[in-house]
Amino acid sequence: MRLVAVLGYSSTADAGSMHVVCAARLVAAEQVADPDAVLFSGAARHDGPSSEAELMRAAWHGAEVPLHVDTSARTTAGNAAGVASLARQLGATEVVIVTSSWHAPRARALVRAALAGSGAHVRSAPAAGRADVRTAARELACAVALPVMMVRARRGTRRPGVG
Repeated sequence: MRLVAVLGYSSTADAGSMHVVCAARLVAAEQVADPDAVLFSGAARHDGPSSEAELMRAAWHGAEVPLHVDTSARTTAGNAAGVASLARQLGATEVVIVTSSWHAPRARALVRAALAGSGAHVRSAPAAGRADVRTAARELACAVALPVMMVRARRGTRRPGVG
């Protein structure tokens, strides 16, 4: 059972529209072969009416499979917890994380930690695009905290605002 998990992306300026980074992730997800289910993960970070996850689901043009939405994930650690929960519920044997190439190593590590002991294989499918300087610096800072986040993911705990 292959679960494709698309991780959202937004900024405070998006106000209810899909960020270009999020749109690239959606396009990449639509190209993943043979999904059995798709999870869109991402909360609203603006005053708009829809979450990242809901915007992605509404724009989906990929395979006709069950579509799941997690609007509670505000961080990568939150994404990982939601992905792991659904993967376990569905009995997924493979989880494909769709995110930006610069975000994939951290997202993959957190999902693997959250799925520890499940036997599910985790891989990523990178979306097109490059990180700007600010985003690259943020990823580097998050990489420093990754070991702590992985321990929390294995325990099934996360601290809001981290990740």
